[in-house]
Amino acid sequence: MKELKAHPYNPFFLVPFAVWLVVGPVLHFMYGKVAMFTYINGNYSPILNEVMYYVTYMGTSGFIIPVLLLPMMGRERRSKQYFLLALTCTMVPFLLLHALKHYFDMPRPMHFFEHTKWVHILPHWERLFEQSFPSGHSEGAFALFCFLAMILPYRFRWVGTILFVLAMAVGYSRVYLTAHFVEDVYAGSVVGVFGTLVAYAAMERYNSSRPLN
Repeated sequence: MKELKAHPYNPFFLVPFAVWLVVGPVLHFMYGKVAMFTYINGNYSPILNEVMYYVTYMGTSGFIIPVLLLPMMGRERRSKQYFLLALTCTMVPFLLLHALKHYFDMPRPMHFFEHTKWVHILPHWERLFEQSFPSGHSEGAFALFCFLAMILPYRFRWVGTILFVLAMAVGYSRVYLTAHFVEDVYAGSVVGVFGTLVAYAAMERYNSSRPLN
């Protein structure tokens, strides 16, 4: 796995994520989940309504699976090892996320604000009420973009910052679309990134003596 071991832990993704790890709890402590949800969900516009509706799909399997398979079109990644690496880095955080969802089983904003009229939600947006914590879309997006940042060639590591911004945009969309609180997004991002890092390290260790092809 020489290509994947060159510079896997991309600082252009991980440093902004480390900042988010600190800023997320600080914001929650200062403002609370209701105020942060109110600010994001309440600051809407016709353009954001459309953009957020489509941005959120970057955290779904319909987007994640094709993107993970796309590198296999190139000869360097067309291998069983890459496939198993991508699968493991996706499934480990995914399974952990769903275990946490069932354990906590926390209400979503639609349930939390059940008798409130000011919540911004459009007729074609999905109505979700249970298992809010952590956010699955956020986990999926952060796991995907963290993994992509780790396999970037050295000269393109700077793209990791763009990938982080995309992951954060998915998280923002989940609050905007009335699907989650910020704390759900934060937890989903932590599960996605740390699950991916652990899975990547385990697979790299397992395959350290094996050729990529």
